[in-house]
Amino acid sequence: MQVHLVDGTYELFRQHFGQAARHESPGPFAAAAGVVASTLQLVAEGATHVGVASDHVIESFRNDLWPGYKTSEGMLPELLQQIPVVEEALVAAGFTVWAMVEVEADDALGAAAAVASADPRVERVLILTPDKDLGQCVEGTRVVQFDRRKREIVDRDAVIAKFGVPPESIADYLGLVGDSADGYPGLAGWGAKSAATVLAAFGTIEAIPDRAADWGLPGLRGAEKLAATLREQRDLALLFKRIATVERDVEVGTVDDWRWSGPTPALEAWAARLGAPELWTRATALASTR
Repeated sequence: MQVHLVDGTYELFRQHFGQAARHESPGPFAAAAGVVASTLQLVAEGATHVGVASDHVIESFRNDLWPGYKTSEGMLPELLQQIPVVEEALVAAGFTVWAMVEVEADDALGAAAAVASADPRVERVLILTPDKDLGQCVEGTRVVQFDRRKREIVDRDAVIAKFGVPPESIADYLGLVGDSADGYPGLAGWGAKSAATVLAAFGTIEAIPDRAADWGLPGLRGAEKLAATLREQRDLALLFKRIATVERDVEVGTVDDWRWSGPTPALEAWAARLGAPELWTRATALASTR
């Protein structure tokens, strides 16, 4: 079996700025309807075990760690109002939904990927998001990311090709270079190339020596300055690494809990509310083939 783990927050954005934006007069819940439709499409394409994680509240424990961490401030109201709507509509459609409050959707996805990977019945786990944070959860070709927009699989080799470091160093990489989308800056002077070069040699921020002379990387430009910055701000880099690390101690149930067996009767009313009554017809038709 394969397990499909969907980043519901990303999907909501993708639908809002994709299909809904191209519609002449999208309804107030057009993006939510699009997420339900795209999740049902996974079932139509053969998915059997599906879990969807969403950021029920955009803020999380990470906001207590770093004041500049991303918040809901500035988010489009029409997107914020659809978060609980899409969560309830997906549940009505028969899908497992993890609506995160203290932690984030990424954490639930990482936890579910670990649960699925540990199940010997599972042949492959697909994490449906392009979010680079989830690269740390990739395991060979068994646990992979899948970018639905690009139809692109990202396995261990692809993570290394893209970032210059393996999955187990992704949180360290982000701790050094930062992540503007999430609101933390990394260390001054540390860019993608320098971080990849140093981490390829040492693996973790903790293992990087204080002195550039001990790095054994004579071709690295600005090594002395990079080393000085890290000496002075290692604690800050480790804080950013902590922020970037996916929390996998999240209750997500078991693989069997995620099996899709058809919609609940509530979907008919939800489909009408979303302005997409065809979702009910489509879901019941899919269920009849199971």
